[in-house]
Amino acid sequence: MTLWVDMLGCSVRYHDAGGVTTRIIEAGTGPPVILLHGLSGHAESWARNIVPLAERFRVLAVDMIGHGFTDKPDRPYLLPAYVGHLRAVMAATGAHDAHLVGQSLGGWVAAWLALEDPAAVRTLTLVTTAGLKVNLATEGMRKLQSQVRTVTQKAVEAPTRETVRARLEWLMYRPETVTDELVEVRYRIVTRDDSRRTMGRMVDDVTGDANLEFALTAERLRRLEVPTLVLWSRHNPTTQWEEGEAAAAAIPKGRFELLEDCAHWPQFEDPAAFHAVVVPFLSEHQSVTFV
Repeated sequence: MTLWVDMLGCSVRYHDAGGVTTRIIEAGTGPPVILLHGLSGHAESWARNIVPLAERFRVLAVDMIGHGFTDKPDRPYLLPAYVGHLRAVMAATGAHDAHLVGQSLGGWVAAWLALEDPAAVRTLTLVTTAGLKVNLATEGMRKLQSQVRTVTQKAVEAPTRETVRARLEWLMYRPETVTDELVEVRYRIVTRDDSRRTMGRMVDDVTGDANLEFALTAERLRRLEVPTLVLWSRHNPTTQWEEGEAAAAAIPKGRFELLEDCAHWPQFEDPAAFHAVVVPFLSEHQSVTFV
């Protein structure tokens, strides 16, 4: 099955989110669920999840600022830029009081918004989330950031289909999960003129020391007020599952789930297992609001 067969029935729309033209793949009605991808990713990261989630929810898979077909303005790409863009997306789409599901960088962004404005967030689902610094020392987090920067820059600075494939296979427990179509989608995005101008610097900003100021420490996680599912995988190539488990333990309404046969993209690599955990969690909190 291809990505676009998986997404049959979805709409691709462009919204003005605070002056940033933003691409969103949308489907469904009901309480809003916003899906946020990882560094150098795009909305197709959620191709296998949008339609199943849309059976119960209004689903919006967003190309975050600097990514995909969304605008890539000339500005620093530290965490506040992503959080500000997410706020603007929610305002532009009327997706107030939303469930936020963020993978890797997307989870970091979603968690930070929930810290700043818990009334805007029904629940958090943090999927192999970046930015955690619970048991990790600063040097450990810096080492992880450097690892991500190295593998990502190879796929965006002088991209070929081979370097793009290598980056995508790094995300998977089973490399054969990466299809030629997924490689082609990512390749065409990272070879756009605006991507070539922006993405190298963006990767440096996100993985650099300045962004460590916004790390999700235990002290910050203890301030999260919203129900939070921390969803990890046994074979994640970056932050190990024990750090995710510690993060969930620090969150007052936190819960931890570990999926076995997947790596950094459990939502793509094992969508059935992903939905078996995420859908009941979202459904349990469909009417939760915070004031």
